[in-house]
Amino acid sequence: MSSLYRTALIALAVVAAVVVQVAVLGVVAVNGVVPNLALVVVVAVTIVRGPETGVVTAFAAGLLLDLAPPSEHLAGRWALAFVLAALLAARVRHDARQSALAGLATVAACSFVATSVFAFTGQLLGDHALPAGQLFSVVFLALLWDVVVAPLLLPPLMVLFERHRAHELAA
Repeated sequence: MSSLYRTALIALAVVAAVVVQVAVLGVVAVNGVVPNLALVVVVAVTIVRGPETGVVTAFAAGLLLDLAPPSEHLAGRWALAFVLAALLAARVRHDARQSALAGLATVAACSFVATSVFAFTGQLLGDHALPAGQLFSVVFLALLWDVVVAPLLLPPLMVLFERHRAHELAA
């Protein structure tokens, strides 16, 4: 039962992040770039739950973001980007749990990697409307947005997932 509860909790966090990111945060978009809440959820899950859960969550969150309207790109690009970001977060998860600054740096690195992979695959597949020169500003804006929202989201998410993990270990 605890595995089902954990899965439901993570799924709820991912769906809520994608819905807010797609439906609500469009009003604060800067040059079409919004904070990537789904990525912050993926990083939090990976840091607390480990690489296996993190990669599965990353794939599901990325695919959900790929398929959520108004997607104007080939499906799978965000899924690939999030999986690579989750692998990066998994490599530094023990350090990221030690301090808030390390967690923020992990989100920043994952944001840079995920957004860069998404932009690069768009250029590679001919699926991106932006010229190559503007991609750098989009990656920078996405990184900036994610670093701004990470201190607000990462600690509560980590506490939520950690609290459930502590209950699991006690049982």
